This record gives sequence, C-alpha cells and structure tokens, in this order.
Amino acid sequence: MNMDYAAEIIKGSSRAVSRMISWLENEDDRARPCMEKLYKHTGNAYIIGITGAPGAGKSTLTDKLTRHLRRQGLTVGIIAVDPTSPFTGGAILGDRVRMSEIALDPGVFIRSMATRGYLGGLAQATGNAVKVLDASGKDIVLIETVGVGQDEVDIIRIADTVCLVLVPGLGDVIQSMKAGVMEIADVYAINKADRQGADQLFAEVSNRVAQDAQIRERLWEPPVLQTISTEDEGIVALAEALKCHQDHLKNTGRLLNKRRERIHQETLQMINYELFRRVEMHLAANGRLDTMVNAIMNHEENPYTIIRQVLDECVRLPRKPEK
Repeated sequence: MNMDYAAEIIKGSSRAVSRMISWLENEDDRARPCMEKLYKHTGNAYIIGITGAPGAGKSTLTDKLTRHLRRQGLTVGIIAVDPTSPFTGGAILGDRVRMSEIALDPGVFIRSMATRGYLGGLAQATGNAVKVLDASGKDIVLIETVGVGQDEVDIIRIADTVCLVLVPGLGDVIQSMKAGVMEIADVYAINKADRQGADQLFAEVSNRVAQDAQIRERLWEPPVLQTISTEDEGIVALAEALKCHQDHLKNTGRLLNKRRERIHQETLQMINYELFRRVEMHLAANGRLDTMVNAIMNHEENPYTIIRQVLDECVRLPRKPEK
C-alpha cells in the first residue's frame, strides 16, 4: 500500500518530509502531485534567512538561535544550503555536525541541501523545501545560506526576515558593503564580537545603517547587534530583534506585500523552469539540439532565428505585432 506522503507531512512526519525534499532535489515526478496537495497548508511558518561570508559562524549562530526558539515552545525547521563538491556533486556537510544535538529534538527538523551549481547562495529546491516544512507545521523555518557575494542575495526572495552575519577579520568591511549585500539585511549580527576589530566593525556598520536610513527614509532601521555564538552571548537579543521585525512587517502590512511579491516571482520562475524543462526534453528527444549547435557554429544558422522557431513550435502564444 502506497503511503500518502502529503497527509503524513501535514501530520508532521519527519520521514515523509525528508522523502519529499529528496524528491524535490532529484526532480522526481512524484513530488508534483504531493506539492499540489500541500500548498493550501502553507503560509503559516515565519521564514528567517541567515546569511553571511563563509567562516562567519552562521552554523553555530543557527544552532544557538534554534535552542532559544525551542525554549519558547516554537518548532523549527532548518535548511542548511551547502556548497557542492566539484568532484562528487554532493554537499560538503561538515558544519552540520555541530547541530547533531538539536537534530535529536522532535521539534526540530534539519536538512542540508547542495547548491548543485545553482547561483544565488540557495539550492534550486530550497523554496519548495520551505513549503514542505511549513505544511508540516513548523512555526519557524531557518535558511542558512552558503555564503554571500555580489550575486548571492536570492535569500531575500524567500525569507520574511534576513539576518546578515558579519565577523571582524575577514577582509575589507567597506568593500563588502559595496557588494550590494548590505542592502538585503533586516538585522545585522556582528558575530565573534570578542575578536579584535569587532568594535570598529560595529561602529562602521551602525554608521552605514544610519546613513542609509536618512537617504532612503526606510520604515525599518535594521538593528546592529553583537554576538558571541560559541558562548551563547547576544542570542536572546538577536531573537528579540528578529521578532521585532516580524511584528513590524505584520503591523504595517508589509508582510502580506512581501509574500505577494514572493508569489509573483515564484510563479514566473516556475513557469520559466517548466518551459525550459519541456523545451529541453523536446529538443533532446530527436537530437535536434546538437544539430542546431553545429549549424550555429558553422554560421549556417543564427541563434536568434532558431530560438524564435523553437518557441513557435513549443509555445502557442500570439506574437507581438511587428512595429
């Protein structure tokens, strides 16, 4: 007898959640009908992104924050997005060992996911994995990303609140501020605050936030906090700051607006992905892709004409009238 995975997930089955996320990662066709059943049970979990440079202590901070949330009686789902090994294609999951203790807590579900080359600091299946944890009844979903850079800001498209973890001694702070990463944070955590240079980093980030608030007239001025996650210092204040931002979003109506924009982007991305998948299958089925590539390389055809021809075959939409 086949298990009703959607029903089991709604009941909170960790085994069913794990299986579903595996299906999503492997693009298994069994995932789609289950996700269709689960969707109406989503939208209740609050989603927090934990991002920052590699070595900033995100894993330890996530671990300590989870313990605090559990003491408050909240259930927590954790998605830790790891880099993909260039040799095996699997995730490098060494940092997850630090969370082994909380993994035994029935109120916590932890899953590591490999990026598999997907840009933006998040695995392609992360958004759907969040929905699965949401449908399973988790109150909070924490997403820990690979590490930030100029292109790795996709967390803002999934999380309700983004916490940017900074740490002294990892390079030119001012340069990192220019990378576009500073703009995505709702809360800043200066971790490893017992290190030399922590006070200077705190002052520089605080000054940047204050200047940004004056220029952009933001309704929310991101707090800058100091933490020492290994010593459990500053964790309570961090949790309170995250909760304050959640309350702010709810009270101002911005939470609904953010989620509406998220659904807008997700819908376009899903349409784009499904179109790509179907076109790829169509071309691969008869070997046309290789033929087209050869024709383009030999300048017998140009890619623009071929793209138009393929889309005309695969997508039955009215074309814009030519001007």
